[in-house]
Amino acid sequence: MDYTQERVATLHDYGDADPPAPAGRAAVVVPMTDREYASLATERVFSELERVDPATVVVPLRAPAERVPAFREWLAGFDLDLTLLWCDGPRVEGLLADAGLDGPRGKGRDVWLALGVAARHDFVVLHDADTDTYEARDVNKLLFPLADGFEFSKGYYARVENDRLYGRLFRLFYTPLVAALEDTHDHDVLDFLGSFRYALAGECGLTSEAARGLRVQREWGLEVGTLGEAFRLAGAAGVAQVDLGRYEHDHRAVSGPTGLSEMSRGVGAALLRAVADTGVDIAYDTVRERYREHATRLVDAYSADAAFNDLSYDAERERDQITTYAQAVQPPGADTRLPAWSTVSLTPGDVAAAARADAADTEE
Repeated sequence: MDYTQERVATLHDYGDADPPAPAGRAAVVVPMTDREYASLATERVFSELERVDPATVVVPLRAPAERVPAFREWLAGFDLDLTLLWCDGPRVEGLLADAGLDGPRGKGRDVWLALGVAARHDFVVLHDADTDTYEARDVNKLLFPLADGFEFSKGYYARVENDRLYGRLFRLFYTPLVAALEDTHDHDVLDFLGSFRYALAGECGLTSEAARGLRVQREWGLEVGTLGEAFRLAGAAGVAQVDLGRYEHDHRAVSGPTGLSEMSRGVGAALLRAVADTGVDIAYDTVRERYREHATRLVDAYSADAAFNDLSYDAERERDQITTYAQAVQPPGADTRLPAWSTVSLTPGDVAAAARADAADTEE
């Protein structure tokens, strides 16, 4: 049984952990897009949230106007204090433009809008809506460290499903890239980023102060960018990771407009920016070469691990992915992050009111 600790406090589930947690003081943020409408996984998430009974649930929605009424009606069927925050309406867009915050739309922008609304509560829990194995106690696990004095908590789990190893972007890109950076640079942020057992998990918890202080990636790279912000705001001593057990998510292809190759560019940019934010001058050519070395070594290790557990494993296909991901090891480009809520003139109340009015217009 694993009981080892990392650079950040690591809270293990040795059986059926369901720690006491202040759900009544917490807002749960569940970002959604059109594809999650009435799915079995999403139905399970909201049904389990009914058991949690948090102070409120905030759902930032990215969807066409004609789909909003159906979402409103469906979500109203759950016994929850729930705010549907339609992020694509003209009033919300106008507010962002007036505040100089317009830009690319994506999951990160939606989450940023919801964090402002949710942070009026003491604690905020953020997680996706597509988890087939979601349980009410997952929220309690993420909240427990916050009530115990930590400022940020991160979920972790093993991605093993259907007799295969998943979590490819974490295994084949994030982990070897952090190892390559550790080979070539010396900074506490690298020890911090290397300590997370599943850094690309979307499940996390924050104090309201941390939520208001977070700079947020607009599109891909939200989860990694949030870790960089957690280091800036709380340091390793203020962060914990918690065991969420077995998790099953949707899986993505490597290629395509929403595939892992595109995601790797966003994740790489967020990771490298988080490191550069600390003053590290990244030697990109050397890091790229070391990345390939570490990733290739890990393929051999995963191959042995899969064989040990009688899992299916295509080592050649994973090596091909390494070649694709290596292209993402490059300077991150312009910083398009949304600023901390604590630094903007826009108010969460204005956003919530604009989103309500926009959603109401879709009923006409």
